[in-house]
Amino acid sequence: MARRHDAPKDKQPKAPLYDTSVATPNHGERSRTLVSSVDTATLCSVARKPEGHPYGSFVTYALDGPTPVFLISHLAEHTRNLLVDCRCSLLVAEPGEGNPLARGRVTLVGRCEQLSGAEMESAREAYLKAHPSAEFYIDFRDFSLWGLRVESARYIGGFGNMSWIDEEGWSTGEPDPLVAVRDRIVEHMNEDHEDAMAAMCRAFSKANEFSSVKMTAVDRYGFEMSVELPDGPRPIRLAFDNAAGNANEARVELVRLTKRARTQLEAAD
Repeated sequence: MARRHDAPKDKQPKAPLYDTSVATPNHGERSRTLVSSVDTATLCSVARKPEGHPYGSFVTYALDGPTPVFLISHLAEHTRNLLVDCRCSLLVAEPGEGNPLARGRVTLVGRCEQLSGAEMESAREAYLKAHPSAEFYIDFRDFSLWGLRVESARYIGGFGNMSWIDEEGWSTGEPDPLVAVRDRIVEHMNEDHEDAMAAMCRAFSKANEFSSVKMTAVDRYGFEMSVELPDGPRPIRLAFDNAAGNANEARVELVRLTKRARTQLEAAD
């Protein structure tokens, strides 16, 4: 179950300006999207020295389906730890500027095992796709491929937005197909189509007297905006009619919503 922080008594949450039941990615999908878009993390193993303590180390990884895979040296302390106790966790944090606590992060919990056979070949392909420079040393005798069998995940999507995700929620939460183009879509909308976003806000939300509007995020189900009101910025989320699987489909959905919003506003005048 998702949890949120309680607001201070003098800063109680304001009523949302949009329909909060609109389609939105679940935390399993958000977790998979975040982890698929980053390739470095902190691997925490159970230390041999000092015995039993958490031991955090910087690693590079790739996703092979739902399984994070690592190419690690037998000389590394984390590898020696895993050979004794395979329990571990992987912390992946969303990069960016500003307050780091306002950004997303995921902690994956499970057991890390050395891979072999078909699993190793699949992991090798995935790892080299994410880290082509590893081709130079991937076949060194003291390196091997390991996979984290995720048993649960803790998702934190910034302040006050968090939940535990079970194994099924992680394994079935496919990454968002727009992750590679979302920044480009957001930049294009903010630079060239603020008028379209303003029309959609007026037609499909309770936001009217705003001085500006900016798109802040987009995913397969819809997009998010921030409107500047006299008392500060407020979020707006609108859903697509159909889930978008690529940039062109997202464009089609945005054009459709814009046309509908303008038609609705013209009829209301």
